[in-house]
Amino acid sequence: QVQLVESGGGLVQAGGSLRLSCTASGRTFSMYYMGWFRQAPGKEREFVASVSWSGARTYYAEYVKGRFTISRDNAKNTVYLQMNSLKPEDTAVYYCAAKVPNIATIDPKAYDFWGQGTQVTVSS
Repeated sequence: QVQLVESGGGLVQAGGSLRLSCTASGRTFSMYYMGWFRQAPGKEREFVASVSWSGARTYYAEYVKGRFTISRDNAKNTVYLQMNSLKPEDTAVYYCAAKVPNIATIDPKAYDFWGQGTQVTVSS
């Protein structure tokens, strides 16, 4: 079991930056594959980025590639999402998620544990 708590969301103007953090409880954080997802009102939850156990492999959705960066610090039980050049269409609740198999997937159903989410609002 792992509990996830996101932070760092807020209101930012278009073109601005935010860094989201997700801190996990437990001592086996390094054995969880981590992902970030987002959900806008009236839309399905969608994949944003993910990172392997060691942090060596990262994956991004096309619509954030080149603007967002996922990273993790296993010593701090934390995964980050650095978001630059934000656009109004990035407005959503952002969730971090964890699963055990060290296999990349964009399917939210494959993730076993979820945080409560943090709101990101980008104004035009």
